[in-house]
Amino acid sequence: MKKKVVIIGAGPAGLSTAYELAKSDDFDITILELEKFVGGISRTAEYNGNRMDVGGHRFFTKVDRVNDLWHEIMPLQGEPSLDDILLQRKIELAEGGPDPEKEDVVMLKRNRISRIYFIKKFFDYPISMKARTFINMGFWRTMKSGFGYIGSCIHKRKEKSLEDFYINRFGKPLYQLFFESYTEKLWGVHPSKLSADWGAQRVKGLSLFKAFVSAITKPFKKKSKKVETSLISQFEYPKYGPGQLYTLLAESLQKKGVKIDYETEVNKIVLGEDNQIKKVITKDGQEFEADYFVSSMPIKDLFTAIGEDKVSKEAYDTAVNLPYRDFITVGLLLDKLKIKNKTKIPTLNDIVPDTWIYVQERDVTMGRIQLFNNWSPYMVKDPEHTVWMGLEYFCSEGDQMWESTDEDFINMAIEELIKMGIIESKENVLDSTRLRVKKAYPAYFGSYDNFHLVREELDKINNLYCVGRNGQHRYNNMDHSMLTGLLAADYIKENRTDKTALWEVNTEKEYHETKEEKKD
Repeated sequence: MKKKVVIIGAGPAGLSTAYELAKSDDFDITILELEKFVGGISRTAEYNGNRMDVGGHRFFTKVDRVNDLWHEIMPLQGEPSLDDILLQRKIELAEGGPDPEKEDVVMLKRNRISRIYFIKKFFDYPISMKARTFINMGFWRTMKSGFGYIGSCIHKRKEKSLEDFYINRFGKPLYQLFFESYTEKLWGVHPSKLSADWGAQRVKGLSLFKAFVSAITKPFKKKSKKVETSLISQFEYPKYGPGQLYTLLAESLQKKGVKIDYETEVNKIVLGEDNQIKKVITKDGQEFEADYFVSSMPIKDLFTAIGEDKVSKEAYDTAVNLPYRDFITVGLLLDKLKIKNKTKIPTLNDIVPDTWIYVQERDVTMGRIQLFNNWSPYMVKDPEHTVWMGLEYFCSEGDQMWESTDEDFINMAIEELIKMGIIESKENVLDSTRLRVKKAYPAYFGSYDNFHLVREELDKINNLYCVGRNGQHRYNNMDHSMLTGLLAADYIKENRTDKTALWEVNTEKEYHETKEEKKD
C-alpha cells in the first residue's frame, strides 16, 4: 500500500517536497493549492505580453540539493548577448509573441546590480568603499559616518532589536542614512521595535568591514560558495521569470502521478487523540485523509483550521495574532527614463543596469523599484524601445494603501516616480497595472516574541511538517524554503518525528555549508 501524503500549498517548498517524494513509488501525493497558479509569491505574473516577477527572486544558493533541483528542471545557458536578445525578441514580435510551446527552458547568468536611491543619487548596495560613495555623501556625512562606524567597533550594543543589529555592523550614522527608513517602510514599525532575528536570517554575515574586505579581495578570489549572499555579483535566472521553473516543475510532477488541486482552500484540520492529523477539510467540503501532511499555509490560518480547543490557549493566541506585511506591485510600461546610465555597463535602451533599486527617500512611500528588463530582457515584450518596471510597496491588508482603487494607487505611484526624478512626466507611461499579494512577509514583532509556544504545539503533531516562508513564519529566501521542503520529504521517507533540523534551516550558518566547504 502506498502511503498517502497531502501537501498544503504549491509554492517552492510544497513543490520541492513533492519533487523528492515522487522519486519513489511508495507515495500517493496530493497538493492542495489555494490559487489558480503554482509558485506562490515566486510566481511570474503576465500583463499584456510583459512579465512581472512578484518580489524579485535571484537564483543563488549554497545548498547543492536545491541547485541540482533547479538545473534538473532548467539547464544553465549563460549570458546572452544584446544582439541575440534583440534578434529573438524581433522574431517573437513578428510571430505575435512567444509561443509557450517553444519557449527556451534555460537559466540565464545575470549580473547582480542593486543600488540605493537616496537624495536623488545612487549608492551601491551593499555599501561600498568607492570614491563615488563618499562624493555622493558629501564631506560631513562621510566624516560623521566614519566616526560612527569606529564607535560601533569599540562599543557593541546588546542586540535586542534590529536597530542594534544594524548599528553594530555599520555605525549609527550609516544605519540612519541607508537602513532606517527603508526598514520602517518594509515592516510598518521602527527597527527598534523589530526582533534582531530578521537581521540574523537575512543579512547575518554582512557588515561594513566585510563589504570593504570583499571589494579589496574580489579581483584575487576564485569562484566560491563562501561569498555572503548579500555580496554576490552574479546569479542565475529563468529566461521567462521564476514562475517558468515552478510551472515546469508542477508539470513534471503531474506526469509522475502527483495530483494538484487548484483553488482549493483548507479551512479545517481534524486531529485525532494520538497527536496525528486524520484529515483536512476544504472550504467546499472535500475531505482528504492521509498518513502525512505538509503545510506551507500561513501559521495563523493553520491554527485557525486546527481549532482553539485542540491546542494550548497561549499558543493559539500567539499564532492567530502573528503579524504579516502585505505587498503591492505597480507595473509600469515606459517609453524612457529620466535617470541616465552613468555606469560602464551596456544595457538595452541604455537604461540604468539595476535589477533592484532600494528607495531610501523619506518623502515617498515606495520601497523598491524592479527593472524587469535587467532581470531578463525576455520578460519584456519590446525591450529595445520600452522599460518595464515594478514599483513595490509594503502595506497591511485593510489599510489605506491596500483599500485604495487601482487608478488612484497607480496615479500616486507615477507621481512618486516624477518626484524622485526617475521619469519626466505621466506622458512617459504607456501602460500600467496593479497586483496585490497577501501575507508576503512574515513579520518579527508583536506576538512573534512567543513563537516558541507555537513551535512546541506544532511539534506535538507527529505527522505534520511545516515548510516554507509562511509555513514556518520565517522570512526565508527561496532556496531556504525549498530546502525545508526537501528535508520534510526526507523525514517522511524515514518516518521521523523530531523536526529540529527542519526548523533550524536558515538559522545556523554551519547548517548550509557543504562537506567541501567545511574541509576548507
